[in-house]
Amino acid sequence: MTGGPAGDTVDLRLDPEGRPLARYVWRPELAATLAPRPYLHPVWTLGGTEVTELMPDDHLHHLGVSVAVPDVGGRNFWGGRTFVRDQGPTWLGDHGVQRHLGWSALAPDSFGQSLVWTGPDGGEVLREERTVSLRPVGDHWALDFAFALTNATGEPLAIGSPATNGRPGAGYGGFFWRAPGSSTGILVFTPDAVGETAVHGTRADWLAMSGTAPGSRGWTLVFVPGDERTRADLWFVRADEYPGVGSSLAWERSRDVAPGDSVRRRVITIVADGLLPSDRIAALRRDACAAGEGRDGP
Repeated sequence: MTGGPAGDTVDLRLDPEGRPLARYVWRPELAATLAPRPYLHPVWTLGGTEVTELMPDDHLHHLGVSVAVPDVGGRNFWGGRTFVRDQGPTWLGDHGVQRHLGWSALAPDSFGQSLVWTGPDGGEVLREERTVSLRPVGDHWALDFAFALTNATGEPLAIGSPATNGRPGAGYGGFFWRAPGSSTGILVFTPDAVGETAVHGTRADWLAMSGTAPGSRGWTLVFVPGDERTRADLWFVRADEYPGVGSSLAWERSRDVAPGDSVRRRVITIVADGLLPSDRIAALRRDACAAGEGRDGP
């Protein structure tokens, strides 16, 4: 573990003696308006290309790879302004914080973490169990990210999004990956469709985003639902305004969570060098899912 201006960190490696492939900032030092939370950044391909972005000028609250939800019972765990029906994006001072409680496991290539999500008043809203692991997939590697969010309020709790509050198509919230805006030629595609308009708000067994980093280094990210619950969610996709992909917890309707009940999700992301074609992606997806069989999330 290391400490620094960004907070306390853990570096993750496939090989205990190899170079890091992802840095996890588990206790960040962030402004309240960013909805402080643990995040992965940087994340690198095996060839050393960086495929995440932290606090870009267009959305300062985008923090690499994280779990972020804009509306949890009226509390903002996404960061930035809150979308208010018939009013639009508004600063409300409603930002929550995800706080580290402890490690259930900690190894060079994986960890298990307990977190508490607290509202602006300091009250507990959610308890989270999170597991993250790395593994090789063909000539590339995969990040297996699973989480369970448990209602800790003692009352019914609604998980929402700007879409559920009146902004069509803005159903973001849940697992979210901000890719680097410095890359060019951003392309998003699934087995059946190509382009942001065609894939945004759809379900697919995999969704890929590719681009070219400075120095003509191509990269591809392949997002794969890790279980049936996640496979039922819709993909939130941005490619034109900025490059980002998320798995949505509340697309058009709020998700109600009873006291003590949990919402569980798992996303496996293949991190690859090069601009991969669909047939190669399909094979890697099969390998990633086969390698992950029997590995239960939290």
